[in-house]
Amino acid sequence: MFDISQAQENQHMTGVFYNSLSFPQPLCFSSFASRFSTLLWLEELQAEQEMREFSITGAILRRGAEYLHLQVPGAMEGRPSLFIGQQMLHPSELRDANNSCLILSGDRVLLMKPCSGGSVIRYLSYISEVRALITEDDVSLRVNAEFHSRYLGEPLDVEFCLNRYVRLRSRSTTEKRAQNPTVNSVNVQSESKRESYRPSMSFELERVLVSLSTRPVWMCSCSLRSPVLSSQSLKRAVCLQPPLWIGEWNDQEDGVQACEQKGSGVPPSGDGAQTCQTAEMVSVATQTRTDLSKKRIPIPGLFFNPQLNSTQKRAVKRILAGEGRPTPYVLFGPPGTGKTVTLIEAILQVHHRIPHSRVLVCTPSNSAADLVCLRLHRSGFLHNASLARVNASSRQEESMAEELWQYARAGEDIRLASFHRIVVSTCSSAGMFYQIGLRVGHFTHVFVDEAGQATEPETLIPLSLLSESSGQIVLAGDPKQLGPVIKSKLASAYGLGTSLLERLMENPLYGCGDSGFNPLLVTKLLYNYRCHEALLELPSRLFYAGELCVRSERAVVDSLCHWNKLPTKGFPFIFHGVRGSEMREGCNPSWFNPAEAVQVMMYCCQLTKRLYKPVPAADIGIISPYKKQVEKIRLLLQRVGLSEVKVGSVEEFQGQEFLIMILSTVRSNESLLKQELQSMLGFLCNPKRFNVAITRAKALLIVIGNPHVLVRDPCFSSLLQYAYDNRAFVGCDAPLSLQAS
Repeated sequence: MFDISQAQENQHMTGVFYNSLSFPQPLCFSSFASRFSTLLWLEELQAEQEMREFSITGAILRRGAEYLHLQVPGAMEGRPSLFIGQQMLHPSELRDANNSCLILSGDRVLLMKPCSGGSVIRYLSYISEVRALITEDDVSLRVNAEFHSRYLGEPLDVEFCLNRYVRLRSRSTTEKRAQNPTVNSVNVQSESKRESYRPSMSFELERVLVSLSTRPVWMCSCSLRSPVLSSQSLKRAVCLQPPLWIGEWNDQEDGVQACEQKGSGVPPSGDGAQTCQTAEMVSVATQTRTDLSKKRIPIPGLFFNPQLNSTQKRAVKRILAGEGRPTPYVLFGPPGTGKTVTLIEAILQVHHRIPHSRVLVCTPSNSAADLVCLRLHRSGFLHNASLARVNASSRQEESMAEELWQYARAGEDIRLASFHRIVVSTCSSAGMFYQIGLRVGHFTHVFVDEAGQATEPETLIPLSLLSESSGQIVLAGDPKQLGPVIKSKLASAYGLGTSLLERLMENPLYGCGDSGFNPLLVTKLLYNYRCHEALLELPSRLFYAGELCVRSERAVVDSLCHWNKLPTKGFPFIFHGVRGSEMREGCNPSWFNPAEAVQVMMYCCQLTKRLYKPVPAADIGIISPYKKQVEKIRLLLQRVGLSEVKVGSVEEFQGQEFLIMILSTVRSNESLLKQELQSMLGFLCNPKRFNVAITRAKALLIVIGNPHVLVRDPCFSSLLQYAYDNRAFVGCDAPLSLQAS
């Protein structure tokens, strides 16, 4: 195994990584661990290099009563990304040449003090008992009393070092079987402490996952020509298991309606069964204490959420039965189709209908995990003792909704958290269960929401805790939207940028046959509850085979259909052509376009300051791919009193929705050759980013850009043609190719 610090100091070491990936061999059972381990090393090298770009020379810490304050330009925008830690390391473990220890926030921080004779004193610190208060670009740091009293304002060189725990857990999961599949435990030495890991996932589950992931990313184009199995062949290809729940479903009425019937809990005439069970009646079955009054639990066969559509209900039934286990079940959720709502229903059904179940719910991000936990709490069908929210030690309680604090406190002790029937965490935080020696198979069900945004090694962390005999995997997400954020282009090209969800969906077993997807393995949600039909038609046609149907609330999606600035009334979409100039400031590599920024501001003013039904600024979202353009737009909006408008990148908007979305594409150089288009447009040529960008709006979408540049990209060409055909094209002259169509 390679040491990352050596690789950084010796550039030829990175060539070893490159050579190990130079042969396009298919991903197989024997190469699975080594390939992903190497890819994770490459990603870590790139991330470490980018982190060092934020080094500060000659920084002077401002001394306060309790803290030392450091100016870190870009800290509030996550440049660099700073973490607040609470885990204490004894100062004797971290000593420099002068026997001094400096503890700072922000992953690992190296401070260098130049001395006479060309020598440098290096202070190495890990995240420790620190409460770092980040206000604007000011980071407040608490250091030990000795250094605080001795520091007299002398300049220091600052280096931010990478937080390696997420990649450490991902890498250890993939390496365990390669290192020694027969050993009971594997010890992985980190730089700050030693972590003990249990064995890898069950052999049978690992075999299934690898066998479904045998085609590498460079062979994906071949999958388009692969014969798609018929529905009957697909069913035969899955080894059917006995259903985990064998009750009968009653689709004629829902659980809430049944419970609210007159004389709730009293059986109807002629029926000896109870219509409803109270929370007290099911406390033994669900292994929870019923200290608080909750909603009545619907009888088996009824749904907790009566508003689910038929497709969502089918998905819940399949998940509860789990007849295809341990082969993962995919909940394919296009934008606005209620994927998370369906997942919540499935979790509740598993919890209440399968008394022995233990559920682990994971997401790639804290925000997504908080959303799942919050919706479970607000469902009213769980008691406090059933649910725990496991967070990393670096996360502060104040960053969560107050409703989640009780569940976060239940998850502070990882050993006690494991006894809760439902545990919610990020994929990486699930790795903490290895530290307590939790047996493989402790959890019977693993749900991964937003699975398309997690790397495959990251997804394997929670899956490794799954039961072999009755384990059920549910991956919920959309392979047509953004995948994992990968810094290394090489690692991304060789498969790290492909999520397990996307890799599975490329397999013929998960393909769409002549009668649709295999119902044992995939449910594709089709009813969109977000967008106006004019905004849904294009992405549905480009990415979802034209299958998406509108179920949106008319009062919301029609609210701007008669805005006086719409070129076509009743069609809430505008493409505004601007043949502006793309610019840079100094050595900053980020682009901005002043003409587009001004046009964005004008639309925001027209919407929020109109006399009749002005739109709240918080209902508007603005996407731009370049940080400098985001900065310019924010500055303009602040000057006109619209700082509540959210402005950010595509990644910041995935999973969110706004009444109005405005997209500024920025790039405007028309002189480049077609072969230079990919490098110039960057993100704009990524169909997944395009899909996310145009599916956030509920009632109005405005795209601002240079049509003579954008028309060269297939996705934007379709958008331009769509706008032109529906007379929604305004601004500069349209490209001739649109007029000729």
